[in-house]
Parts: sequence; C-alpha cells; structure tokens
Amino acid sequence: MTDAILQNLNTVGKYSQQRPILAAIDIGTNSLHMVIVEIKPELPAFSVIAREKDTVRLGDRDPNTGNLNAAIMEKAIAALGRYQTIATSLGAQEVIAVATSATREAPNGHEFIDMIDRALGLKVDLISGVEEARRIYLGVLSGLEFDNIPRISIDIGGGSTEMILGDSEEPRTLSSTKIGAVRLTSELVTTDPISDKEFTYLQAYICGQLERSIEEIKANLKPGELPQMVGTSGTIETACTIIGREKAGVLPSRLHGFQLQRKDVEQLVQKMRRLSLVERSQVPGLSERRAEIILPGLLILLEAMNALQMESLLLCERSLREGVIVDWMLSHGLVEDRLRYQSSIKERSTLKIADKYGVDIRHGQKVAELAVEIFNYMQTENLHSHAPDARRYLWSAAILHNSGHFVSHTSHHKHSYYLIRYGELLGYNELEIEIIANLARYHRKTMPKKKHEDYQSLSRENKLLVCQLGSILRVAIALDRRTIGAVQEIKCDFQSATGTFNLQLSPTTAHDDCHLELWSLDFKKSWFEQEFNMKLMAQVVG
Repeated sequence: MTDAILQNLNTVGKYSQQRPILAAIDIGTNSLHMVIVEIKPELPAFSVIAREKDTVRLGDRDPNTGNLNAAIMEKAIAALGRYQTIATSLGAQEVIAVATSATREAPNGHEFIDMIDRALGLKVDLISGVEEARRIYLGVLSGLEFDNIPRISIDIGGGSTEMILGDSEEPRTLSSTKIGAVRLTSELVTTDPISDKEFTYLQAYICGQLERSIEEIKANLKPGELPQMVGTSGTIETACTIIGREKAGVLPSRLHGFQLQRKDVEQLVQKMRRLSLVERSQVPGLSERRAEIILPGLLILLEAMNALQMESLLLCERSLREGVIVDWMLSHGLVEDRLRYQSSIKERSTLKIADKYGVDIRHGQKVAELAVEIFNYMQTENLHSHAPDARRYLWSAAILHNSGHFVSHTSHHKHSYYLIRYGELLGYNELEIEIIANLARYHRKTMPKKKHEDYQSLSRENKLLVCQLGSILRVAIALDRRTIGAVQEIKCDFQSATGTFNLQLSPTTAHDDCHLELWSLDFKKSWFEQEFNMKLMAQVVG
C-alpha cells in the first residue's frame, strides 16, 4: 500500500534532510489569509504550522472609479506586515503571496501591489481567475481523495466564484465568474431585510452569470458519470457551521468533510432573506462581518447546486492557499504529478501524523502489514463482512496506534485516540476518523465498555467494526512484540470443521523461535477468539 511512499523516505535527494517552511498568502476580496506550513518532501506532504486571517474588504471599492480604497489598502498592508513578522518568527524561508479578484479588477490594483513591495519588500503575484481556479483545484486535491470520481469544486469568494471539474488528473474545466458575496452585496442589495423584488433579481442575475460555467461542466461530463460536489470558502464553511450547530446543538468539532444538503441550504437562504442585518448578526456561528454578505454567497451556492442537480456537497477546508503550496511543491520537483499526489492522500496523511508524533514507522508498517494480511484472508473466506474501506481504517490505526507515546507512556492508548481524533487526518470523514481513533484506543488494555462515551456514540454496526478490527490489530501487534520485524510473513488457514484459525509464522532470522511473539499472542488473542467465535493457534515454520 505504501511501498513508493516508504521508498521516498530515503530517496528524495537534496530535500531528504531539509524540510522547508513556507508561507502562502491569499489577498482576497473579502479577507486576507495566510497559512504557514512545513514541507515534508519525503512523503510528499505538508503540515500546517499556523493560520492567520483578517477581514479587510478590499472589495469595498470606490463606486465611481472602481479603485481600491486608500484606507483599506493601508489596513491591508499593515496586516501583511504582521503576517511577514509571524512567518519570519516561525522560520519561513519563503513567503508566496497572490492577489485575486478585487486587486486584479481595480484600476489601481497594480499600484496597490507596488505599494506592498515598497513598504514590505513582499512580491505579490496578481493571478487570473482561471489560474486562481487551477490553484484551488490543487488545494482541494491535497485535502480530499477523489477515487477517480469526477468532482465539481466550487469556491465562493468575495468578488468571484470559481468552479472546477476534475477527477484527480488534469482538470477538465476551470472557470471564474464575476459574482461573489461582497460584489453582489455592494452592487445589488440595498434593502434590509432584502425585498422580494431585489431577491428575485439577485437570484436571476446569479443564474445568468453561472450559466456558462454550468454548461461547460455538463459538456465535459462523460455519459453515465455521476459527479459529486465539493465546496470551499468562508461562505460554505459558515453554512456548515450554522446548519451543523442547528442539527447537533453544538458546533461541529471538525468542518472538513462536513456533508451539506441542498435542502438545508434552501432553508437557510429562506431564513436569511427574512432577517435584518442586526438579526443575522445574532445567529450563532455567523459573525457580524459575514452577516453583511452571507445571503448572496448562499444564493450562489444554492443556484449552482440547483443547476447541477446536486443534492449534497462535501466541505473541503483546503483551497487557494494550500493550492499555492502544492504548486510550489510541483515546481520544485517534490510531487511527480497530480495523480500520484492525489492517489495516496490517506496514506500520506497518516504517515505525516506518524512523523509528527515520533511514531516508530517501521514497527507501525509491520503491524499494518500483518493486520491487513489477516483482514484480507478473512474477507476472502467470508469470515467477516466488512467493506473494503475498513482495510484502510485498520491500516491507519496500525500505523498510528502508538502515537500517544508522544504525550506519555502511561495510558498512551487513550492519548492515541485524542491525537488521531483531533489531528489533521485528511482523506477521511469525521466518522471514519472516529473509527480509526477508537481502533487505536483499544489496541491494548481493556476492551470497550459501556462507560466509554466515545465508543458508545458509535452505531451498532460501527461498534462491531471497531471490535472486530480492534481484535485483529491486537493480534498483529502481538506478532511484532519485539518491534524488530521478527515475523517476516504469515500464512492464514481456517479449519471450519474444528473452528480453528491457524497462523503459520515465518521468522525473519533463521532459528528465531519467536518465543516472545507467541507468548504475547496467547496473552492477547482472547478478544479475537470472542469476536469471531473461533480458536486462534500459531506456530513458527521454516
């Protein structure tokens, strides 16, 4: 599963002993954003060190000339100066800045870029709408696994909306439309709450502006393809926050991977159109500044989903800034191609977390190899009915089961749960991460109990999944008791007549009787025997 990745650990060349720290800044129409990351060329991947955001509203331009406002430009430059200071303090070797819709459309946009250069010595790339869409696509690729399914990504900014159709290879379509939450609010909304007349016009205007992008996407879908939709940006994150809070009663612990339903977006639009700005500002999860522009942003999302007949959307927290990072990695030869970078996202993300917490990767890989071998055999023999995706949960849990040592040896299995549950494990949704964290939680000590709230919150089906995969994980850990890879390989054999599951162990070193591994297996096999209602036996051969 990870041979190429593990091979890269030793073959990256000049970057093998170097992990560049990079800062990427997005000078947007509504906000300034910065992300600071540590590049890990050997995976290849990156870890987020820090994030910064300031809502400066460059999109509030002079209505007569279209120029950027002088006071707002000064505010933006001050924020960028602070970003530089933060980036330097965290060891960033390079700061990459890009400017988007508001700056590229303003007559004095280039003057603003020159002001930044003179004041800060910061070079800013003014990128086109299509180039913005391309980098958004790279950012989404780094955060979600496409599985070669076509995905329609939508990024609703302050001044423009980017839409991309891709399936993890080169994007099929890249479009940028001049409709955004700030632009539409300033140009088309004058009533508070919005009048029916203005709302109807706004809706029609958005539909007309989106039409070309929508038709281009439809034209590039192959017969029979069923695309899925991915959303990025502050508008969509805010919608997920509000809807998630209303449904669950609390703010979702992790927005990445949140599933947003079209019917919920429709209800939220209807709710927001009837509220005044003051009333919108009081909605939990909606800041005062976002409340000013939320309705047009939501309406863009709703009309795009309607036109594409998308019933749901998956939130991706990675977008333009992260795409700038990936683009830098591509240009420096750290990613062979987009497909390779995309296809192993779950594995890369798991290995990145393992590296972060000092996990013994060779031990984790051996445990994962043994666990997956048992899983595969049992699947072939119909000894369990879990979907193939469960194999990935087992693999990630095996790699990360000892990550809790980073906190403390005592009760490290509990610490492993926390680090996995709240770490940036990309490619998995929140439920999948919960399952993986529970598997690591129960790799030692007690089995699940009624008082364990995190386990009890799972469905009956997922409890069974945790118990059965967890019992396999314990067997695999026992078979690498000395953490030296003493067992080179295993062969499984189930005797249905006697209900016996036999393991034949081939030692890595000749004449090694693997006594400690066999002892550990006898100690840990009871959960496996209980879950699968069979007797587990093992012997060393060869």
